[in-house]
Amino acid sequence: MYLTLTTPALLFPAISLLFLAYTNRFLTIANVIRNLHSRYMESPSENILGQIHNLRRRVIIIRNMQVLGVLSFLFCVICMMLIFNEQMVWAKHTFGISLFLLILSLALSVYEIQISVEAIKIQLSDLEVRKLKKPKNKKTGPQDSNADDDSPGGGLQGNFDS
Repeated sequence: MYLTLTTPALLFPAISLLFLAYTNRFLTIANVIRNLHSRYMESPSENILGQIHNLRRRVIIIRNMQVLGVLSFLFCVICMMLIFNEQMVWAKHTFGISLFLLILSLALSVYEIQISVEAIKIQLSDLEVRKLKKPKNKKTGPQDSNADDDSPGGGLQGNFDS
C-alpha cells in the first residue's frame, strides 16, 4: 500500500461532517433533557425519569462517538506528519488506527440510532394504547348534551362516526 499526503487528508471532510452531525444530535438531546427536567420538576413522573435515563445513556454514547471521531482526526494528522517525515511504516499503522477509530465511531452511531428508534417505538405504542382506551363514539358539543343518559344507546343517538 502506498500512502501519499493526500490519502489521510481525504478523511478530513468526512470527519468534519460527522462532528457536525454528532454535535447536532448532542445539542438536540440536551435540549430535550432540559425540557423533560422542567416537566419533571413541575409534576414528577416515572415515565419522564425513564426518558431522561434513556437520553442520558444516548448522551454518553454520543460523547464517546465524538471522542473516537476526534482521535481518528488526530491520528490522520499524525499520519500526515509521519508521511511528511518519510516514516512510511509508522504512517501506515497510524492511518490504520485512524480508520479503525472512525469505524468504532460509526458503529456507536448506529447503536445510538437503534436506541433512539426503540424509544420512539415505545412512545408511539403508548399513544396507540391511549387511543384504544378512549371511547370512539363520544363527541362533545350541544348535540351531545345527553351523552351520560342511561337510555338505550347511552344517549348517542344520531352520532355516527365512520
